Amino acid sequence: MIVNEPAVDYNKRKYTIEEYLEMENAATEKHEYYQGEIFAMSGAKLQHNDIAGNLYANLWNKLKGKPCKPYNSDQRIHIEKNSLFTYPDISIVCGQRNTLNDDQYNVLNPTMIIEVLSPSTKTYDRGDKFKLYRDIPTLKEYVLVDSGSYSIEDFYINEQGNWELNEYKNLSDTLVFNSIGISLPLNDIYDGVNIA
Repeated sequence: MIVNEPAVDYNKRKYTIEEYLEMENAATEKHEYYQGEIFAMSGAKLQHNDIAGNLYANLWNKLKGKPCKPYNSDQRIHIEKNSLFTYPDISIVCGQRNTLNDDQYNVLNPTMIIEVLSPSTKTYDRGDKFKLYRDIPTLKEYVLVDSGSYSIEDFYINEQGNWELNEYKNLSDTLVFNSIGISLPLNDIYDGVNIA
């Protein structure tokens, strides 16, 4: 999903989390929330959606019957430490799913987050958003999948507890998800996606 600037209707004042949740639960479109500001989210291009769909379908099949479960961009994630509410393209929760006040809407404990990069979100997803995501105590892996080229960046926490990066740039490569113990060929991730 693409995040826009704060919507004109919303940027006149700061909102509390409670006000945001009340508005969001009644809204017909998605919004992110960060430190009192509400940001409207717009739809994504076909390539973005094809990649996200391929990832979700493959992850769903590979994780069936296992303790980890994938969610698409309808699943809201909340980071208590920095106040962010957001809708990653894909999130994976392993074990028990914890939600804000047991509300069944706002997941607190993803193990992995995947974002499909669009030209307008690339810098944000790699920089500020990754910093915000690192405030999630359970997060062990953050994957960035480019929608404009065959390129995947897989950040994961290594045995020393530091973030490490693996890069994949060929369709013949196989992406290894370190945190959930499965792998996916890039050919399956980019299946049906026409990249010039």
